[in-house]
Amino acid sequence: MAQASAALVSLTLFTIMFALGLGLQLEAIAQLRHRPALVIRVLIGSCVLVPLVALVLMKLPLSFALSPQARFGIALMAVSPSAPLTLRKAGKTGGDRQLAALLQACAAVAAIVSIPLLADLFRASFGIDGWDIAPREVALQVGKAQVLPLLAGLLLRRWQPEWVARLEGPLDKLANGLLLLLIVLVLIKAGPLLVPFVASNGLALGFMAVMVAAALAIGFLMAGPEPRERTTVALVMSMRNPGLALLFATTYGAGMPGLKLAVLAYLLITVLLSVPFLRWRRAPLPTA
Repeated sequence: MAQASAALVSLTLFTIMFALGLGLQLEAIAQLRHRPALVIRVLIGSCVLVPLVALVLMKLPLSFALSPQARFGIALMAVSPSAPLTLRKAGKTGGDRQLAALLQACAAVAAIVSIPLLADLFRASFGIDGWDIAPREVALQVGKAQVLPLLAGLLLRRWQPEWVARLEGPLDKLANGLLLLLIVLVLIKAGPLLVPFVASNGLALGFMAVMVAAALAIGFLMAGPEPRERTTVALVMSMRNPGLALLFATTYGAGMPGLKLAVLAYLLITVLLSVPFLRWRRAPLPTA
């Protein structure tokens, strides 16, 4: 059962990223090349500022009342940028799917360097042993799940545009179906455990909410003045990568029951808080 679940996760992420690569316009890539300042701002915000906010929050006296699982869960999500699910959300809620895809890919590559460095910083700050995350681990996960399928989709679009025209619609539907199936299975498997975790970790949920709100604000402020761009960058900043966080929880936190539940709770808080943000961004401007 565990192997089947892992295979479904890998297949879902691969299909989402491959479908995204098929739909990416080369013009969008060319435009982003002329905006290096935006890419740099997003990378600084997503890979540096958001994790530093978590570090500061975990230094507050109130944070020491949190369970170790909650503290580690917040830290893991904070240091793991570039969530593939951002792309689908941005494309349907007033954001720019093309921009989200490109920024997410850049953050995924930057994570190969940023996550090991941030892991060292967190370990040194809190005196933690046994969490020596290596760049190779991050590179393998990011490469297999995100970069390679995205590049494959881009190359196929360039070399076989006729195939892409026929494949893009059905493949997008397949990605949606796999994602829905994955969500249902996660809820069935983790739901009975997640409910008591949420009920007994109210303070941790508050810290997670502050993290998500801070990430949305950082992205909103660091984007350009264009409304769709602000929405997109805010989503890219706030949607952390639960796949990476769960991988590290499995590898290093096997002896810490509830750590994966903390990661899932953070993801749930992110999704819930993105709803009012997106409603606000879609609301019509008041007329004079």
